Amino acid sequence: MFPNPEPLDVLIVGAGLSGIGAAWHLQKRCPGKTYAVLESRAAIGGTWDLFRYPGVRSDSDMYTLGYGFQPWTAGKAIADGPSIRRYIEDTARKSGIDRHIRFNHKVVAAHWSSSEALWRVEVEVDGAIEILQTRFLYMCSGYYSYDEAYRPTFSGEDNFRGRIVQPQFWPRDLEWRGKRVVVVGSGATAVTLVPSMAAEAAHVTMLQRSPTYIVSRPSEYRFAQKYRRWLPEKAAYLATRWRVIVESMLLYRVTRAKPELAKQKIVAMARRQLGPGYDVDTHFTPRYKPWDQRVCVVPDGDLFKAIRSGRASVVTDHIERFDEHGLLLKSGQALAADIVVLATGLKVKLMGGIAITVDGRPFKANDAMSYKGMMLSGLPNCVMTFGYTNASWTLKADLTAEYVCRLLRHMDRHRQAIAVVHREPGVEPRPFLGFTSGYVERAARELPQQGSRAPWHVYQNYLQDMLIIRFGRIADGIMHFGAKGTLP
Repeated sequence: MFPNPEPLDVLIVGAGLSGIGAAWHLQKRCPGKTYAVLESRAAIGGTWDLFRYPGVRSDSDMYTLGYGFQPWTAGKAIADGPSIRRYIEDTARKSGIDRHIRFNHKVVAAHWSSSEALWRVEVEVDGAIEILQTRFLYMCSGYYSYDEAYRPTFSGEDNFRGRIVQPQFWPRDLEWRGKRVVVVGSGATAVTLVPSMAAEAAHVTMLQRSPTYIVSRPSEYRFAQKYRRWLPEKAAYLATRWRVIVESMLLYRVTRAKPELAKQKIVAMARRQLGPGYDVDTHFTPRYKPWDQRVCVVPDGDLFKAIRSGRASVVTDHIERFDEHGLLLKSGQALAADIVVLATGLKVKLMGGIAITVDGRPFKANDAMSYKGMMLSGLPNCVMTFGYTNASWTLKADLTAEYVCRLLRHMDRHRQAIAVVHREPGVEPRPFLGFTSGYVERAARELPQQGSRAPWHVYQNYLQDMLIIRFGRIADGIMHFGAKGTLP
């Protein structure tokens, strides 16, 4: 049961990287606000507690995936999942946030009442529904389903004598030592699994329909080590963080401005890693431009090392069907396998997939337009965290938390109970995410839109967002405020 029947000021949904960061900012910047964090699972960590497959790690450096307020002090920039989970847990414990978390509390619905200026939130606890009221709903539940991954089916699966598994639901009893493994996919999960499993498997094959851009980066940054020797801990962390931010932004801008040159450079790096005899054109030369999909990072070139050693290989083809021994491909090639790992992607579920109504009317996210990448038109007193696609998720999550606190303080100063944005006429809709990744295209009908101009356009630019969010006007003429009673 909730300890306080009175409405909360803020209800944070999700105790992962975003939710713990949101709570920290709320405590720091709005110390008088009452809040709770609801977590559907039994532990802190979100993604980093859910995923337990071999080698699970960050696909961004921890100097930017980590919080701006909590230095990442471990040596590795590309960190393993358990280390990231401990980092989040430590942050929650040190800040006292853990005392505000309600575990095994799954939000299933939220109903807004303008007459009361309150959210009535339905929460499933031990099979029963409890009701919680809050003045402000802060969604930090990520963008994908924890209960279901994207799972294509293939002809002949029932004939396969081996085992088919999904990374999101990794079986604890799976033994791959000495086994033949086929990993289906070429994204961040696949390129993590292949070298990790190859250390003990008889052989691991990465089977991809088409190549992905893959870049090797050091797992430890030498300049970060130097900064730690020269500067106090916090200063060294901030210096490293800002260097990575600026370098990443410049690299992204150059890549988008000159995609063919960037493509040549990335493919050339793969060629150097794999040697002159390797068919890089087939297996590591994508058809799309860099950053039309996310670029995969492999620390210290571990994927390339596994391929060079002969313990792993890449096949670019399509699955025709399974048979009892493995996979038959459309080219006619057969891949023998004892284990097939379907690293085929996530299933997008925005805002935790909860049912939402506004004054009794169902709210559909795909009918809405995103304001500053964090609020949806027609949805009052509600912010969702959605990180960057071209940089670390947490960079945008931290900025979103700062904005929420500014918004709450503004509402308090002006004694306003309701804040909402409405779509402007003349703003042309654009896809919410400018990605061609499969999981994005599959979810196109579920995602909101962004607009053709600010503040509806998502720029994927940290410095630009930082200036707008920290110093831009809250009352910008787009945000409407009102007292309890009717929707402004």
